[in-house]
Parts: sequence; structure tokens; C-alpha cells
Amino acid sequence: MRLLLVNDDGINAIGIQALAKEFEKDYEVVIVAPEGQRSAAGHSITLTKPILVRKVNIPGIKSRAYSISGSPADCVRVALDKLVDGQVDVVLSGINLGLNVGADVLYSGTVSAAIEGNIYKIPAMAFSCELGEEPNCFEVAAKHAKEIFEKVKEDLIKNNIVLNVNFPCRKEEDIKGIRVCKIGGIVYDYYFVENRNGEDEITLAIKGRHNEEKEEETDRFYLREGYITITPLHYDLTNYNLLEQVKDWL
Repeated sequence: MRLLLVNDDGINAIGIQALAKEFEKDYEVVIVAPEGQRSAAGHSITLTKPILVRKVNIPGIKSRAYSISGSPADCVRVALDKLVDGQVDVVLSGINLGLNVGADVLYSGTVSAAIEGNIYKIPAMAFSCELGEEPNCFEVAAKHAKEIFEKVKEDLIKNNIVLNVNFPCRKEEDIKGIRVCKIGGIVYDYYFVENRNGEDEITLAIKGRHNEEKEEETDRFYLREGYITITPLHYDLTNYNLLEQVKDWL
């Protein structure tokens, strides 16, 4: 089985390297990642300038690896079109440095890269890990990522879907289990800090306030309780329930 590993944190990020080390033990792995940090790139692609591709060697990893000057979605597109010989069976994206839960999935380059694979009819999984004090978070997350993959891979391929997986930053023995659940609500209340540079120019810096997830049985809720969460995602944004109603409006 051939796996394509991508991310949005860049080729040198600890998350993708932990994932590669775990999966290349048993699978053929090709790594294609941005040359630098591209968090919150969403589903953007590069249209107006060439994409630079470099083959790189990552210490401790035997798999072929490439960095590109584009976005996470570009990584998938470039890999499938130019870098991988033969069929890619599954796209794995991550492990992201920080959770992708609730409305984060709309902005996440990690999730968008997985969805880009699915657009090409390739099943995909997006992995993200909470940032915290536990030093071995990403090694623990990579181990669980592979265990989950082993359990779901046959059904994943049959159904051609995207699974969004999030890991709490806890010691192995403190992880309570796995919960399949819906995504939570918007709990990051972003606002801008303004610096005025004269009369005609201002600089805006984004900040965020984190509010508690009030709804139970969501990804945020279960992660706070110490569970790994899995949410199946669907990128077709059509509201089918309203199709006929909107026709009537016209």
C-alpha cells in the first residue's frame, strides 16, 4: 500500500516526521510538504507563480521526501501529478501542531489537504494533536494514528471518505479511548489589535479568546475529557434540504 504524507506545518515539522517514522515501518510512504509554515492556508492553491519542488533528506527517515513552495492542497496536486509513480492508496495529512476541531476545519490546511486527496477519489485522514506540556505527544499520537489506520483502512478505501482525527496531549496511559463524534461550534472569538501608523495606515494583529465548548458529545468536549476524536467529513457544501425551496423562491 502506497501512502502520501502531507501537512501544513512544513517539511521540518515534528508532526509529519513522527507520522512518517511510524508508517514507513510497514508501508511505502512518499512525503510532500510545504517548505515552511502554511497553517490556516485553508484550501488555497497556487495559480499565479511557479511552484518550486526540492527533493530533501530528512534525518532518521528513509522515505522519499519533497518540499514545495506551495500550499498544503498544492502538495497533494503536485504529488499526484508529478512526484508519485503509480496509484496513491491513501492520503495522510498531519500530524498538525495543534487541534483542528469545530470550525477550525474550515481554515485548516491540514484538513484541506486531506479533502484535496478526496477530490481525486483518494480516501484520506487528517491528524492533529493538541499542544501541551507532555513532551512525547506526537510520538504517542503517531502510534495511535497507525493503530486507527489499521482498523479502518479497508472500510476507508471502500467508502472513499475523509476522517478528521484529533489527539489530546496526554501520556499514553492517560488517554481514555476513542470517540466518533460531530465537530463542535465556534469557540474562538477572534479580534484585531490595532496599531495606527499616521492618519492613513493601520496595522492589525489577530488575537483570540478561547471560550469553553458548552455542547456535549462534540470533538472539543471529548478531547477535554481525554479522548481521541474521529469525525467523518464531507466537502459537498450543497444544502440539499433547501434545493427545492430555493427553486420556489425564483
